[in-house]
Amino acid sequence: MALNFGSKQKTFQGERQLIAHTTPKSPITEQYRNIRTNIQFAAVGEQFRTLMFTSANPSEGKTTTTANTAVVFAQQGQKVLLVDADLRKPATHTILREKNVNGLTSVLAGQHPLEKCIRPTLVENLYFLSAGAIPPNPAEMLGSSRMKTLTQEMLEQFDLVIFDTPPVLAVTDAQVLANLCDGIVLVVRSGRTDKDAALKAKNLLQNATGKLLGAILNDKQQKENEHYYYYGN
Repeated sequence: MALNFGSKQKTFQGERQLIAHTTPKSPITEQYRNIRTNIQFAAVGEQFRTLMFTSANPSEGKTTTTANTAVVFAQQGQKVLLVDADLRKPATHTILREKNVNGLTSVLAGQHPLEKCIRPTLVENLYFLSAGAIPPNPAEMLGSSRMKTLTQEMLEQFDLVIFDTPPVLAVTDAQVLANLCDGIVLVVRSGRTDKDAALKAKNLLQNATGKLLGAILNDKQQKENEHYYYYGN
């Protein structure tokens, strides 16, 4: 799958936006709905209840894309849990205007129960689990048996669980979590993501248990008089 944000997207000027919530009728929000539809088409005959988003490298729009995709799923009436599983440089809480306290690492470390750490957001049907305190061993925590059990606990309470994970080429965390998720989405940034890096990330993710659903292309500059468009693979 591919997504054209056009030149009006401000994500890479330092402003992360939850545009699917704040501007639901914008062309960009419609593109997020197209992503949702494409994911649902990819799930025909299968049940995708855990999704993870990653990128090849940092600063490619992964977190903003993850959060907005979670919003449009919630707007469809599904009870969605958005989990910040980037235990190295968590950022999802800044988009949701939440604090990064008592999150995923708190639950994995046995400091707090899951239900005490999940909190509702401004978006109806969308709930959030922040990353929590940054641990010294992120990959080990995500690959632990406790993480597998915790994911099942999440699915007992939510229709869909979406994970925002670190870049796949930077650390092994995303590859570890990909083995716990039904579907994987790779986010690439036009003009920034190197082709070889994208292909290497794709190959690494294809070795995981989860199914690589496709890639989202964002920040593509829109030419004058060019319409927003979307196309499937």
